[in-house]
Amino acid sequence: MARAWAEMPIGRAVRIAGVDPEAVSLSLEALPADAPAVLTYAATAQKSASAMVEAVLSELESAAVSLYPAWLPEAEGIAPGGAGAAAVRVLALEMASASRHFGPFVADLAQDSLRGGSTGRTRFPPEVRAAGLARVLAAAFDSRQVALLVDVPEGLSSRDEDVLVAGCEWLAHRGPMGVWLTGAPLIAADRVETVTVRLPAEMAAIACDLPQATAPPAVIAHTPAGPLRPVGGGPAIRYPAVTGRPHPASEAEQALEAALSSRDWAAGRVWNHNHQTHPLAEVIRPDLMWRRERCVVEIDGPEHRGAFRYEADRRRDVQLQLDGYAVLRFTNDQIASDLETVVRQLERFVTSRRVGTFEGSHHD
Repeated sequence: MARAWAEMPIGRAVRIAGVDPEAVSLSLEALPADAPAVLTYAATAQKSASAMVEAVLSELESAAVSLYPAWLPEAEGIAPGGAGAAAVRVLALEMASASRHFGPFVADLAQDSLRGGSTGRTRFPPEVRAAGLARVLAAAFDSRQVALLVDVPEGLSSRDEDVLVAGCEWLAHRGPMGVWLTGAPLIAADRVETVTVRLPAEMAAIACDLPQATAPPAVIAHTPAGPLRPVGGGPAIRYPAVTGRPHPASEAEQALEAALSSRDWAAGRVWNHNHQTHPLAEVIRPDLMWRRERCVVEIDGPEHRGAFRYEADRRRDVQLQLDGYAVLRFTNDQIASDLETVVRQLERFVTSRRVGTFEGSHHD
């Protein structure tokens, strides 16, 4: 029986099979509130299970640092200089005292995050790090649990498969976290249970309508910065945006927010918030929107050129337009090369909507 994302197992490694990888990718962009937060990891061959675990933990720690202070919101605005490090340590310990977090671990992580990254050294064993990072990452996305979608690369030997699966099983148990394998099939390590995911109706419909669409061999967990599957290099870990913030890994979103933050007319914008036509409708998660002005802004990386994502974008834009929103799309390259023009175009549209002079503006 196919399972919804919220019904996927936590605490053991399973393999997702029988669905289009890009459909899986797109369905992760706007998960229901009861689903775990899902990060995507592009696995590589490792010498041992312990090496695989260390590689994953290092990537998860980097993600936690990038997502700070979403998992410690009381630390918002604290600068790294002066007493800043001591202050965030106190806040982390206070958070831990009222939760399942391990105080010394989150205090160290908060201090490292404030200073811009880990030193690469840790006083905690892998078991503590796995549990601590699972809790921190879940907290960053206001979720109860976290899952790792592991993209299995092509061409693994039998030994490589065994190492990968052993590492995944260890992480799933120690987190605990969901560890869901996708990508290349496992030939030798056949002990992993196979499960089927029930995709949202819209994603399933696109998969049926575009049977010949070329999808990349890996699952691509979306970020506005570009394709999440590192082809020929790139980040091994990818994660969704935190509600209300530009994505920390998207230079385009960060640059646009920096430009908008000083403009009075840009007030009322919200980053990465869910939109639903009605309670039973599928969730849409625009990059940026002005709700009152009925304006949605999408920032597209090269992954939007694919047939599957193009069709998904088209259908999503139609639904937003039926709900009264205008959808303005810009590319990463546009924002990088001509940010001022993008900002001027947004200003013209948003201010025109406010005074009702832009054709097609929403009227109650």
